[in-house]
Amino acid sequence: MEAFYVIVLISTVLILIAAFSSLIAFRFGAPLLLLFLMIGLAAGTDGLGIEFSNNYLAYILGSLALAIILFDSGYGTPIQAFKLAAAPALTIASVGVIVTAALFGLAATWLLGFTWLQGLLLGSIVASTDAAAVFFLLRIGGINIRDKVRSTLEVESGTNDPMAIFLTLALVELLASGDGYAGINIAMLATFIKQMGLGVILGLFGGMMIVLIVSRLETDRGLTPIFVLALALLVFSFTGAVGGSGFLAVYVAGIYAGNRRMPASASIKRFQDGMTWLAQIIMFLVLGLLATPSEFPAIAVPAVALALFLIFIARPIAVWLCLLPFDYTQRETGFVAWVGLRGAVSILLAIMPILGNLQSGQTYFNVAFIVVLVSLLVQGWTIKPMARRLGLIVPPRMGAIDKVEVDLPGTVNHELLTYRVVKDSPVLRGERIPRWAMPSLVVRDGKSMRYQYAGRLRENDIVYLFVSPNYSRLLDRLFASRAPVDPDDAEFFGAFSISPLRPAADLDAAYGPGLLSEQEKGLTIAELMRHRLGGKADYADRIRLGEIILIVRDLDENDHIQSVGMSLEAVEPPGLLPIFINLHDIFNSIHAYLQKRRERAHEAVSSDSTTGKNDA
Repeated sequence: MEAFYVIVLISTVLILIAAFSSLIAFRFGAPLLLLFLMIGLAAGTDGLGIEFSNNYLAYILGSLALAIILFDSGYGTPIQAFKLAAAPALTIASVGVIVTAALFGLAATWLLGFTWLQGLLLGSIVASTDAAAVFFLLRIGGINIRDKVRSTLEVESGTNDPMAIFLTLALVELLASGDGYAGINIAMLATFIKQMGLGVILGLFGGMMIVLIVSRLETDRGLTPIFVLALALLVFSFTGAVGGSGFLAVYVAGIYAGNRRMPASASIKRFQDGMTWLAQIIMFLVLGLLATPSEFPAIAVPAVALALFLIFIARPIAVWLCLLPFDYTQRETGFVAWVGLRGAVSILLAIMPILGNLQSGQTYFNVAFIVVLVSLLVQGWTIKPMARRLGLIVPPRMGAIDKVEVDLPGTVNHELLTYRVVKDSPVLRGERIPRWAMPSLVVRDGKSMRYQYAGRLRENDIVYLFVSPNYSRLLDRLFASRAPVDPDDAEFFGAFSISPLRPAADLDAAYGPGLLSEQEKGLTIAELMRHRLGGKADYADRIRLGEIILIVRDLDENDHIQSVGMSLEAVEPPGLLPIFINLHDIFNSIHAYLQKRRERAHEAVSSDSTTGKNDA
């Protein structure tokens, strides 16, 4: 019993230290997950001397933690964001993982003396981005970038693990069997299709099951989030037991459940946030404890070189090839390539060669661990500066807001929102609360009063309102402070504005011809932008028309485009990274080159004709 209490004491202290380290990370902008990993290293064999070498237990704990993280990631992904980025993100998550693994494998054969299959295995281990790292840095790190880019990164990080896991397991089995290249057959492809297919199908059914059970469940509201998490882990484990990808299934189930209205949704989200934090802490601490830093110097130089190769060559090439058919600018493609953070998933997969009793199994683990450390140091610390340098930081639409969602019992069609009136908010300046909102109570200086008798709202008043769930974001704008104005905002939203009601044909006439199709010429500028954006425009969305950019400056309450900005600058300068040019840019460059050739030929003919006349 004494040993049990000591283990609990040490575990609790490590978790508390990791939790307190978040204050340092938020203050100094350090990658928080790197701190969790470093705490595990400091407490391990070469640090405080805590012995932990159970690879199988570490893999089980890491897998469960990853399932919790992926479910929460999917739960917080709006279906519109998934639709917006599904095609490019899934391309990177499948083809991109394979290309990254292949390129990294080639470098590993040269730097580590591996065979091609061994190098490909190491490439597969580090080929996927880490969902925990990406979601943390984008959602909690205060990086406000365009929805298109953010959605691409989030969907990619949530869906690329199954491909990396499949490749790693298949190559471990292949190397363990000793069959070599002869073991590669059609059965592996059939297994992959089965895993992905079952993952998607059972994930959808699992999401439906979660919504159905929770919606009809009559129990204490404190149990509802536990039911949701338990059902999510049921989807994960059952899918894996029948031969599917449990990680893909739990992510798909999260997307489905998160986009359906369920009772106690606010409680579920708060519980999920807490469990995801705990899962991340435990996963990174355990994997940090598992490592032996004294073994790192022997392979530090080639491992760091491989990490830099992954960051600056393999990942950018893979992302560029995958995004080539899609309308991503150089800067967007460059940022997606840069946010290729490696994390706990790579370390988790690096345990598989050890469990498979492969030769040099520990080398795989040590190299992957160093790659993760370098990735979190180089990329994790520079994501926000890189986004700012590339001009991808979206100016805030509104300022600070103090809002709390209160769960109502039963399956009701209204929710209770609590707002604190902040300085410079529209309601404080006299803006009226809409009729469809039902304010019921105002708390002022510790005293409660009915809204009708409160008079004009004052700063720091707390207002309780009943509202339909679909309209809560409209109230946010009423109770938000003014957004800070940045000098770069004008550049981001274009040099001047144009009316969204003007005919799109005016743009073709002024900056064309050939910018628009015949059908598009009959639309207004607002309709053209919605058409090019897939039917729905969002704040700060952009479309390109030749050498001009149209930007959504503002939307009304019904998400109709209210103001459009325009920039006459070239969409992207040639830059120093021509690999990030997409097909649209390539075709435009070819067209411009041929146009110049024709102009020069025409000038040469005109010059010869003039010379001939003068001679005559």
